[in-house]
Amino acid sequence: MATLNSSFISNQTLPFPSPTNLPSHFRAVRRRQLVPIRMSLPDNSNSNSSTDPITSLTRLLWGRALPPQPLISAVRSTWSAAWLLMMRQLAPSSSSGSYSRPPGLFPSVPSLYHSSPQTPNATNSLQLYVGLPCPWAHRTLIVRALKNLEEHLPVSIAAPGSDGSWEFHSGPTDGSVLVAGPDKANRKKNLREVYRMRRGGYDGRSTVPMLWDVKRKEVVCNESYGIIEFLNSGFAAGSGPDLCPVQLRGEIERWNQVIYPAVNNGVCRCGFAQSQEAYDTAVNELFTTLDKLESHLSTNRYLCGDTLTLSDVCLFTTLIRFDLVYNVLFKCTKRKIIEYPNLYAYTRDIYQMPKVAETCNFEAIMDGYYRTLFPLNPGGIRPIMPLVCQYKSLSKPHGREVLSLKSKQLQLSPQ
Repeated sequence: MATLNSSFISNQTLPFPSPTNLPSHFRAVRRRQLVPIRMSLPDNSNSNSSTDPITSLTRLLWGRALPPQPLISAVRSTWSAAWLLMMRQLAPSSSSGSYSRPPGLFPSVPSLYHSSPQTPNATNSLQLYVGLPCPWAHRTLIVRALKNLEEHLPVSIAAPGSDGSWEFHSGPTDGSVLVAGPDKANRKKNLREVYRMRRGGYDGRSTVPMLWDVKRKEVVCNESYGIIEFLNSGFAAGSGPDLCPVQLRGEIERWNQVIYPAVNNGVCRCGFAQSQEAYDTAVNELFTTLDKLESHLSTNRYLCGDTLTLSDVCLFTTLIRFDLVYNVLFKCTKRKIIEYPNLYAYTRDIYQMPKVAETCNFEAIMDGYYRTLFPLNPGGIRPIMPLVCQYKSLSKPHGREVLSLKSKQLQLSPQ
């Protein structure tokens, strides 16, 4: 990376070629453009910024030039040290600088809560805690919707606080719209307080999603895959499609082993990498896997053929955030999902399923990343939402029904 120094801009105007060296039809254009370019450079004598105390101090110290090189070096060293400190707290890493996701302390739902004649009402006291920016929590909202569990499993939605913790907002919310609101089960101010209510206390990370037993005051599960497996097959009141059919469980597990390390966690390994080597490894694995998925989805409507499964839900929540967040903020810049015709159509296919779009709050997602992850975006400026991530684009026909039709024709054809 180039180092800033006081010689980077030596004058108030940039060097231009002599007008006599330009073709005649460019000379008039250059004369019109020269003044605005000259005015856009730092001559702030008449601007409001001249009264800014910080601006006045810097001009007193080194005039209108850039800060001296020793100061730049000192600030850069200080910021780098502070950045590493914050990153290691935010995203624990290995000695090589590679992001290492901490495992949840409650990885699966105990058998007590699975539907059985002995415990027919065990799920009646459960509450789901989520945060809308989080792709792991988003999985649980999608499965809850697809399994028609909205009336059977209440949900409390937290929002990222200024320190990165999950906080609840006061005031009533419209139950038909997924937005951050109050803690409906325990009336706490933040998720950390809920975790600490459990018997024996809790001093770990207060993460979402989290399944909570209101009566027993206990964390049931805080691993997303454990929760969505339970919502799919262990929740007594569940209906809707089976997202993990017995005959596909082996294939689903194989896809999970591909998707989780390279894509779901892969984007985080890129964004939270603390060394160039760690980033290079993660980004190469990510895009190699996306290339393979693009090829596979050219002949298969979903990962396991014509059946939507839990693996598709897990992949979708990363893909729907990719061009919105990961491509920019997490430096996953080699390609965008819009540049993968099959992956983008596949994303639209799932997005257009009944009730899935309602779980996608893009404003909350962008705020949760750009305005909360301070070490990755110190200015807190949120970029404009890409057109390809807006409802109008995601609602365009995906045409992937043809793959299902071809599959049925092959099944019916004589062997």
